[in-house]
Formats: sequence, structure tokens, C-alpha cells
Amino acid sequence: MRVVKTIEGIREALSSAQRPVGFIPTMGSLHAGHISLIERARRECATVVVSVFVNPLQFGPTEDFDHYPRDLDTDARKSEEAGTDFLFAPATKELYPAPPRTRVTVSGLTDRLCGASRPGHFDGVATVVNKLLHIVSPDRVYFGLKDAQQLAVIQRMTEDLNLPVRVVPCPTLRESDGLAMSSRNVYLSPEEREQATVLNRALSLATEQVKTGRISRADEAAQLIRETIRTAPQAEIDYVEVLSYPDLERVHEIRDQQVIAATAVRFGNTRLIDNVIWPGKEDS
Repeated sequence: MRVVKTIEGIREALSSAQRPVGFIPTMGSLHAGHISLIERARRECATVVVSVFVNPLQFGPTEDFDHYPRDLDTDARKSEEAGTDFLFAPATKELYPAPPRTRVTVSGLTDRLCGASRPGHFDGVATVVNKLLHIVSPDRVYFGLKDAQQLAVIQRMTEDLNLPVRVVPCPTLRESDGLAMSSRNVYLSPEEREQATVLNRALSLATEQVKTGRISRADEAAQLIRETIRTAPQAEIDYVEVLSYPDLERVHEIRDQQVIAATAVRFGNTRLIDNVIWPGKEDS
């Protein structure tokens, strides 16, 4: 595996690469969820590129940009073991030599869920992913469904801008106790870590109720999820929403269309997200 730190260098390296090129953009601190994306790209593509870049544009002024975990040596080792050909690890000044005056905004999808409590976050995500796609020019780009709103934003951006890349959604990976894998899980104290498993339990309980027909309305499902999460004393709910997916519009009847049940909850200073997608009548 080759580590490349400049835009010119990665473009030159990929100029003669075999196609298709699969790309996994990350902020590093790689865990098994990231590795699963790399391994899928390895199975499907001739060349695999992983980027590690902690993007300042997607962090708010009170968020954890300075303390976000960074360990490029470990990320490089894990990437190579998973089958990566090129690791693109630019410095902030390489991608943003001057404060950017151009931002990418995907309207409608970014003013709810995480976008409501993190204004400007998805503008930062869309902007950096757009830049990376132009730099790497992959045939396929891989994203996990844990960040389902991010996935919806990137899918819509690539469609609206006619970017020649296929966005590949990949399943959420979970720990043995059901907690969705996240780079932020390392921030949890042992007690917070134990209580955080309530997220998956709440979503699983709602899923069971929806599948058996006991719940058919979005507001009922959301209420059940909230009530279950509140059984964890340290859980502070940011949001629980049941919306259409990927359009993220308000819905009433769950079975009319594909919907997402999504939640964001704080445990101490750590904000975790999780979700489940329920198919509509035509997909079930």
C-alpha cells in the first residue's frame, strides 16, 4: 500500500490505476465498520483508495474537532491489512490552502435530524466529499448506513451534479451487544458505554412492533423509541424521528413507503446516532 499526502500525488498515482476504482472517504480512527467498507470495495474493484481527513468544515464551533481521535500509523496498518492500494492522507492546508468561499449545499435534506442541531454540518460534508470525488475520480464510493442522513445527502448531491460515480450503501456494523460501531465510542465511560446499548434495543423493539403490525403510525413508533431510550438514566435525547427515506419527509403511515427511524442521543459529552430503515409495502 502506498500513502499519498498531496492532491498532485494521488492524481498521478491513480492516472494509470486499473478500473474500477473504489473509494472510501473517512475521518480516520478506523474501526471494523470502516474495514467492512474497504473489504467490500476490495471484492468489487480493481483498485481501492481510502482517504483519512478530519474535515474542519463539518465541525461546529463547540464540537470536538481538536480532540477528534487521530492515529495515521494505525489507520495505515488497518487499511493495508484490509486490502487498500492507496491511502490518501492530506493535511488541512492541502485541501484548503485558503478559507473556502465555495460550499456545496443540498437543500431540504440537511435541515432536519442531525442538520437541525448541527447547522452547516452537511454543507461541510457535501463540500469535502465533492472535492474528494473530483480529486480521486472513483467509479464507486462506499458509505455506511449508520450515517444514513449523510448517505442520503451524498446520493442526492451526486445525482443533482451528474457526478460519474456510483454511491454504494453498506450495512451498519454493530458490537456484540448491539451498539453501532463509531469512532466516538472510545469517548464513553464504562457506565455510559453500557447504557448506550439502549439505542439498539429501542430501535429493535420498534422494528418488532412494526413488523407484527402492532404499530403502524410514525408518531407511535417514535414515541416507543423515546420511552425506551429514557429508561437509560444518562441518556439525553437530541432527536427521535420517523421520516421517509431517502427524502426525509414527514410521514403518517409507516407501511406506505420506505422510512427511517433515526435517533441521536448524548451520553455525557458523547453524541451517538443510530437508525433502522423499514421497507414500505412494495419492498417488504
